[in-house]
Amino acid sequence: MDDRRILNLALPKGRLGEDVCAALSDAGYCAAQSDGDGRKLIFDGDGIRYFWVKPSDVPVYVERGAADLGVCGSDILLESEPDVYELADLHRGVCRIAVAAKKGFRDDPGKTLCVATKFKNVARKYFDSAGRQTDIIKLNGSIELAPILGLSDVIVDIVETGATLRDNGLEVIADVVPVSARLIANKSAYKFKTDLIKALQAAIQTVTER
Repeated sequence: MDDRRILNLALPKGRLGEDVCAALSDAGYCAAQSDGDGRKLIFDGDGIRYFWVKPSDVPVYVERGAADLGVCGSDILLESEPDVYELADLHRGVCRIAVAAKKGFRDDPGKTLCVATKFKNVARKYFDSAGRQTDIIKLNGSIELAPILGLSDVIVDIVETGATLRDNGLEVIADVVPVSARLIANKSAYKFKTDLIKALQAAIQTVTER
């Protein structure tokens, strides 16, 4: 098949990617399926080449043209601000970015607030908009440990049910922004493969917006 009639779709590894695959299947596409051991990264079906990548890498593949389309959380888009088109909210992977602290924490506006997060840009914009002076520490995992061990006053992180926070003696003190999966497109691909992209977008939205 002519590559100009093939869509390259980057999917995030993990639960979100599997949910999106199920939605694509319900929409009538032969969606990608993992091969069990996670070694096979590329799948073809119905004029679409699917490939699995780390969630935070999806916008990179799309922005640089290795993928025509991609699916990733809006948290990643807010943090990395890639030069892509955001086409649709897929209403999957719904959660929020929030500020959390140890129970009983009281902020002292007269002191610099120490914030631990993997979302440095999101956190900075949030606190800057409130006129709050911060010292932001970038962490990549186990963010909840930071206030427990005294590394930070608060954290800014993804919150789904809040169970992990509660289990570690933390609580949400402010919501920053809601998060959900988004369908994104490479700007050049959208220009040259408009009909294919719009068809897939319309099909998956009929499923995800039910």
